[in-house]
Amino acid sequence: MADYQERPTTTTVIEKRGGGGTMVAVLLLVVVVAIAAFFLISSQTRKDSAVEGAATQVGQAASDVGDAAKDAAGAVKDQQ
Repeated sequence: MADYQERPTTTTVIEKRGGGGTMVAVLLLVVVVAIAAFFLISSQTRKDSAVEGAATQVGQAASDVGDAAKDAAGAVKDQQ
C-alpha cells in the first residue's frame, strides 16, 4: 500500500476589489437625473408663465370689447 503523507493545508484568500467604476456610474446617473429634473421643472414654469401672460392679454381684450360695447350702446341711446 501507498504511504499516507499528511500534506500541509493552505488557505487561499482572494480579494475582489472594484475599480470604483460602479460608484462613478451611479454618481453620473444621479447627476444626469438631477439635470433632467431641473430642465423639466424650468420648462414647466416657463409654460405656466406663458399661459398666465396669454390669459391676462385675453382678459384685457375682453375688457376692451366690453368698454367698446358700452360706448356703442351709450351712443345709440343718446341718438334716440
